[in-house]
Amino acid sequence: MERRAFMALGGAALATSGLGLGSAVGAPARTAPKSRKPLLMKLGCQSEPSTEEHFAFFARYGIHNICAKPEASGGRLYSTVEELEALKAMAARHQLQVDMVQPILLPSSHIDKEAHPAIMLANSPERDRDIEAFQILIRNCAKAGLPAIKYNMSLLGVLRVGDVPGRGDARYLEWDAATAKPKTPLTRAGPVDADAFWERITYFLDRVVPVANEYKVRIACHPHDPGVPPQGYQGIDRVLGTIDGLKRFVTIRESTYHGLNFCQGTISEDLADPNTQIHDVIRWFGTRKKIFNVHFRNIRGHRDKFLEVYPDEGSVDMVRALETYREVGYDGMIMPDHVPEVPGNPGAREASFAFCYGYIRGLMQSAERLA
Repeated sequence: MERRAFMALGGAALATSGLGLGSAVGAPARTAPKSRKPLLMKLGCQSEPSTEEHFAFFARYGIHNICAKPEASGGRLYSTVEELEALKAMAARHQLQVDMVQPILLPSSHIDKEAHPAIMLANSPERDRDIEAFQILIRNCAKAGLPAIKYNMSLLGVLRVGDVPGRGDARYLEWDAATAKPKTPLTRAGPVDADAFWERITYFLDRVVPVANEYKVRIACHPHDPGVPPQGYQGIDRVLGTIDGLKRFVTIRESTYHGLNFCQGTISEDLADPNTQIHDVIRWFGTRKKIFNVHFRNIRGHRDKFLEVYPDEGSVDMVRALETYREVGYDGMIMPDHVPEVPGNPGAREASFAFCYGYIRGLMQSAERLA
């Protein structure tokens, strides 16, 4: 074969195979990649304290949206409009925006240590007084232009059995239901079965959701961390420690202002196979617009046995998880939550948060390029 004919044949073959610059006549055209939804979520944080120094720390590492705890002086169980406005002003000095506040009432503490337990103990008339304080906070947030409040409905707080060596000199908190031994058989709440727990939750929601509706302030509840076996723990059935329980919760007093502080780490702790199951859970709550805030943390393990680890080394594919939040159109904050610490090194906690900010921001920037 002459050289000219060989080169012509070779060029045609390359074009036909799709390896050349052209395309063969009759070959199917390449389809453009499917466009993704825009990335609407915002990098945030909720770590304390609410001080000038700590707000400067947020700004230093690229945080612009925060959940913060305002002052409440004089022994009040709610913050005044003036105190909320002062919090906003301090944040603004650091180019921060307060998207959510954390109240004095209904923290994640264990009921035996809680200073204001009446709502969760169902102690009347004290619980009505405390619920009224929560209602006042909702009204004051609306007047101060603060759109959301996070809270917990927990008796047992955050359950762990200890810590184990992690990466470098870090320690990872551990939960193992099989080896967990409560300090006392019961808490001061005594036995609380599912029916009793749901009564307390419903009593609260019946009185605060209408106020949230009226003032257009979202209230975001954190799941129980972690879920426990069916027989309960310290005599308590943790009803917000299962996916079915959380689904039931958001349908009580159904409202666009009643939803979840969606802790991905805690919800992963409720799953037998977090990496495959978490995405459908995000979709269920996300498509119903029940995710008001995201704690974007990872675990290594599964229900009843896990470690709290750095976000890049856990069981859940965090890249895919971020994509799932994008898929459902989530537009709120996405933030670190619990971070590994180093005994004897008080600065390690802030360093771990800074690592998480960079990790999440890197994922977000990559996702933005693919939008």
